[in-house]
Amino acid sequence: MEKWSEWAKEHTGYEESLGKAQPLDDIKVLDLSYGSFAGLFASSLLAEMGAEVVRVEPPGGDIARQMSPEGIKINGTGLAYIVEGRNKYSITLDITKSKGLAILKELLPKFDVLIETFPSGFLESLGLGGKEIEKINPNMIYCPINGSVHSENCSDNPAERLDYDITAQALSGFVWMNGLPEDYTEFPENTRVPTRMGNWMGWYAGGMMAAFSIMSALIYRDSEQEGQAMDISPDESLMALNNYAIHYYYLTGNVINRVGNFEPAAYAYNYFQAKDGMVFIAGYVDQNWKALCSIIGRDDLVKKYPTTKERTDPKNFIPMTKEIEKFTKRKTRNEIAKLWLNYKGAGVTVAGEILEPDEAMKIDHWYERRALICLSDKDFGKFTMQGIPAKMSGSSLSIKWICRDPGEDNEFIYSKFLGYDRDILEELSKEGVIV
Repeated sequence: MEKWSEWAKEHTGYEESLGKAQPLDDIKVLDLSYGSFAGLFASSLLAEMGAEVVRVEPPGGDIARQMSPEGIKINGTGLAYIVEGRNKYSITLDITKSKGLAILKELLPKFDVLIETFPSGFLESLGLGGKEIEKINPNMIYCPINGSVHSENCSDNPAERLDYDITAQALSGFVWMNGLPEDYTEFPENTRVPTRMGNWMGWYAGGMMAAFSIMSALIYRDSEQEGQAMDISPDESLMALNNYAIHYYYLTGNVINRVGNFEPAAYAYNYFQAKDGMVFIAGYVDQNWKALCSIIGRDDLVKKYPTTKERTDPKNFIPMTKEIEKFTKRKTRNEIAKLWLNYKGAGVTVAGEILEPDEAMKIDHWYERRALICLSDKDFGKFTMQGIPAKMSGSSLSIKWICRDPGEDNEFIYSKFLGYDRDILEELSKEGVIV
């Protein structure tokens, strides 16, 4: 019988997909995102699926291009934006000018989807609110992405609250739930504070929800022959990803305190120090806990912490960890992984190495599966970036190019959709409309 992994490789591999149609290759998207990676991530997902995405940036480019660690930029664009520029055309347009707004209105009937991340009410102030967009293109999927600005309880002046990842994390409770608690006195006081998630998870959650909603709206349009507007908030998208913390509060009236790298609902399910770094070990239900303790030769811990009730008591997390680390600190990460892999007894317990980024980048698996890809680009040279996680047997998914400069595609896009020639573009450039 053929293994699933072999079948999947044969039918969904990159080489096998070349030449096949893309799922969204007839969909055209205008992305007016500004200073928000929620909108950028949403249009990236659509672009990977084959949609023709046109980034509309103000003259000089989106401010999001300036976001980069240590100010590192390539051709004036930061590392974060470079990745989210994949497969997208870029035009410049100052929509705050009357002529720029008129051009945007000309473009709208040519596209299926409009994404924007302006503060609530900004487009309305220019004379282009949801009702106007519907009149111009009744079939358009209009997707504004911003903070929870349509609730008067959220801000004294909701239209002024911008969409920032850190506010989404803070409002959803995620910042409070991450980091070391105040009562972990083993750690310095300044480290025992609420901690933001390292990646821009508020933006990414909002962007993923937006892309999913847009594709759902496109399916609806196919059957009902009408477009629609939606209201996507990174705050609310991240709130939806809360697990049991909300229900715990509802049932008990208490807040689950943050517990660092521990998992309030399961132990062992956390990180341990090894001789040469860190490892992850899991074995939380009773039988699996017995297996873990058997491997490290500590059956006494089964007697001391026999059920999940004792093991999920926060006051036991550090004492249990110290006992297990008496074993793990004497072994390398590789030795620990092999011990767990060789275990054949009852119960299921797993262990794995915690890799540093440079170690992770060297694993062949990522490149074989195209989770990481190396591209050669005329502007960026040889460049390693994230690939596309999804693999499909009937469709082609690919990254065609990395990132365009602001306005690099002005001539091509304005000619293709509006028939503008170079003379018109030069005049608009002189007027500061498409600089």
